[in-house]
Amino acid sequence: MFYEKNATGYILRIRVTPNSSKCSVGGVFKDASDTDFLKINLNTVPEKGKANQELIKYLSKLLNCSKSSFQIISGQTDRYKKIFYEISPAPEIENALNELENSK
Repeated sequence: MFYEKNATGYILRIRVTPNSSKCSVGGVFKDASDTDFLKINLNTVPEKGKANQELIKYLSKLLNCSKSSFQIISGQTDRYKKIFYEISPAPEIENALNELENSK
């Protein structure tokens, strides 16, 4: 799984590919330490935080929630990011996250 649940939400591990032809989810990527990351392609270039802004906007669209629910907690200038998704943990949220993991 590319996410971890805690008392106030979820920590999402995302691997971003900027400058793609379109915004899309590309399945799950395992890094060298066998950690899962959700692959997300963005069509914005990675300069001046534009790709980070587009990532938050795209995640809010995918999960049907406000952009303020997301906060980048690590990887501001890296393609590997940890994002905190502030929402009360619930089975329907985990189902939505699992659907992202299985979409391609």
